[in-house]
Amino acid sequence: MHAHTHSYKNMEKKPIDALNERFINSTTHEVLEYFLKNYKNRIGFASSMGAEDQLITEMIVRIDPSTRIFTLDTGRLFPETYDLIERTNARYKINIEVYFPDREQVEKMIAEKGINLFYESIENRRLCCHIRKIVPLKRALQGLDVWISGLRRSQSITRQEMKIVEWDEGNQLIKINPLLNWSEEEVWTYVKQNNIPYNPLHDQGFASIGCQPCTRAIQPGEDVRAGRWWWEKPENKECGLHLNNNVH
Repeated sequence: MHAHTHSYKNMEKKPIDALNERFINSTTHEVLEYFLKNYKNRIGFASSMGAEDQLITEMIVRIDPSTRIFTLDTGRLFPETYDLIERTNARYKINIEVYFPDREQVEKMIAEKGINLFYESIENRRLCCHIRKIVPLKRALQGLDVWISGLRRSQSITRQEMKIVEWDEGNQLIKINPLLNWSEEEVWTYVKQNNIPYNPLHDQGFASIGCQPCTRAIQPGEDVRAGRWWWEKPENKECGLHLNNNVH
């Protein structure tokens, strides 16, 4: 048990509200600078290698290149995503940590439910996300007090209520969403202006890129998350990494 756990129990409401108040007119860079400096060695960025995450990586490297940046290799990613990890490391002279799912859990799941179990039911798909993403993320977050995510409010109906600074009950740490209020257009303008490496699948109609079997390109006018688990209803479309654990 970490020594700081007890003091954090009381953190859930007041300090989080105060931080949100503090950053109401701050730039994304200012928010990142505050947390990277005040939580040095106790903060990490969970990147899914999407355009938003690439933008945050660029900002983090400018502020403090020693910050931990990690990604989850579910074992079902696109080849383009692996290429992007390499290109990003080379460009920014960093080493993105790669976390894998537990071999025994994956083998057991596949033995019992099949290699492409996720198409069969929402329960199966959530189980697959749990084993391939949530369990490795919990390992990656060990020892941290803050984690950074690249979520934006306009991405999904499941993200409307999010705040810049949140208390992540499930992981017992602070979670910050520095790009929460950015539009997709703003993200791409910044990416192009700063020549940030990004996944070429974005240029082929893929708005949100996850695991290969669960991601498709979207049609013009479709919701940005429409290409993820497209066989499910929009309100189910979270892998569980970002659900507000206070509600469940």
